[in-house]
Amino acid sequence: MNRFEHVRHKPPSVPESARELLVVLAPMRSSVNLSRIVRLVGCAGMTKIIQCGPGKVDREIARDAIDFVEIVQRRSLAPVLEQLKEDGYSRVGLEQTTHSVCLYDFAFEIKTALIIGAERDGLSQEELDRLDHVVEMPVYGRPLSYNVATATTMAVYEYCRQFR
Repeated sequence: MNRFEHVRHKPPSVPESARELLVVLAPMRSSVNLSRIVRLVGCAGMTKIIQCGPGKVDREIARDAIDFVEIVQRRSLAPVLEQLKEDGYSRVGLEQTTHSVCLYDFAFEIKTALIIGAERDGLSQEELDRLDHVVEMPVYGRPLSYNVATATTMAVYEYCRQFR
């Protein structure tokens, strides 16, 4: 029988190659959600996010990821989406839409920008029109959608699973 011993704060695993996933956030209403996403990005071995609109990261929530993750601030999302296209990113929205693909069935491209909408409003039609793909996670109960930080975590985890 295996004997398991608790090990806190193991050294980080080293990904096989640098992550080419970029998380891009519409303006977040909640500093808690923003801070949780910064922590996620740090844990996933990523070094940068783009955050549109104002936002304050809470160090208590983001922990030391705040020291390793560059937060690039932009005013609005639409121009960022255009620049990402020019930079060769596959722009993948995380949203419930017509023709969205289940996250379980989606094959990410290695150079992907994961576009995250605001908590209540999601992504606007103008923003959706600038995306290459849209993915969503199935919801099996109530409420009918996941918290934005939770959904982002699920999508980043799936990208990392596909590109170890």
